[in-house]
Amino acid sequence: MHSDKVAILQSNYIPWKGYFDLISSVDHFVLYDDVQYTRRDWRNRNKIKTAHGVQWLTLPVQVKGQYLHKISDIQVADTQWCREHWLSLKHSYSRAPQFDLMKDFVAGLYDRAGGMQKLSDVNYLFISEICKLLGINTQLHWSSEFTLLDGKSERLLSVCQQLGATEYVSGPAAKDYLDVAMFEQAGVSVSWSDYSGYSEYSQLYPPFDHFVSIIDLLFNTGMGATEHMKFVPAASAVL
Repeated sequence: MHSDKVAILQSNYIPWKGYFDLISSVDHFVLYDDVQYTRRDWRNRNKIKTAHGVQWLTLPVQVKGQYLHKISDIQVADTQWCREHWLSLKHSYSRAPQFDLMKDFVAGLYDRAGGMQKLSDVNYLFISEICKLLGINTQLHWSSEFTLLDGKSERLLSVCQQLGATEYVSGPAAKDYLDVAMFEQAGVSVSWSDYSGYSEYSQLYPPFDHFVSIIDLLFNTGMGATEHMKFVPAASAVL
């Protein structure tokens, strides 16, 4: 009997490889953007490698007076960020082994993102298109598609049940609050993503850092990216 696995996580801006491994390990991945936006977090920024060390790429958003707003309500603050981010990536990775192969794909995403007004939409664009590139066929959902209950664990369990899940796959950070017994009593097992044991690849600007955007992996390894990930998809796209 097939076991439907579900993961639920806030959308991130150009996430690291572990985020995509979590997506590829489940049947349904829910972008959990009906929760409060958190500042100085992964929602609107991520890390890249540069000749001057690891640096943040931060997408400017309108948060003044909106600290209680949901992620899905957060608006992009200006229209120049796409050009600036692409120029930063081009400057940092133009000497990367697979830059020439990947540049049109990445630049095309920034061209499309330039007309978007909501942070969630920008994040979804990058996440969904990179999944397609890597051959990750997991079904993506918005949390707004579901009836959302009160209570952290109750809400997550309810989404799993609405998807007919038999297993909930969580990031390790949720161990602090997730009521595992509640899930098990409802017939939904809980497992935890393991982000240890990643292999290193030929990365510009040592020392090696695993915890940077997947853009770093793409520019350095191209279509060999999944060789340095946990869950190897069945087939990847051809550029």
